[in-house]
Amino acid sequence: MTDQAPAIFIALEESRFAAAIRQSLWLYPAANVGHIIALVFFAGSVAVMDVRLLGGLAATAPGRVIARARWFAIAALVAMALTGFLLFAAEASHVSLNPVFQLKVALIGAGLVNVALYEFGAKRAVEGLPPGASIPARARIVGAVSLVIWVAVAACGQHCVFLTSYGRVNG
Repeated sequence: MTDQAPAIFIALEESRFAAAIRQSLWLYPAANVGHIIALVFFAGSVAVMDVRLLGGLAATAPGRVIARARWFAIAALVAMALTGFLLFAAEASHVSLNPVFQLKVALIGAGLVNVALYEFGAKRAVEGLPPGASIPARARIVGAVSLVIWVAVAACGQHCVFLTSYGRVNG
């Protein structure tokens, strides 16, 4: 079935880079652990931002909480992208055909679009709010959508591991 994958993913999987990942006793497991650690930091920082947008943690100014958590989220997202690429490269032709992985990638794209909606549509209204102030509806919507999207991304990631580990998908 790997011959059905796009040529770029076949080439990536057959590269010396991907072979080195697969053949290393520590590189693939280290990337996997790094991906999980980055996920924990990302999930935590996104949860803090989204809970604040939804009105939680009201004793703090939303702009300050979100600005601090954003740096952790960005660093964790970069770490997940790097470690995720290592994991993907090792089995690119198989993983690229997995419909759950395809959904995960689409949801990541939707999550990034949601971030842009916040940055360009709600951030200014939230930045200067004092502690305890009501969060504008557009910011609350972005926060709720964010929580749903990123939980779905994590669920897809876990489901990909399950499908790969137990051979339920031949893709």
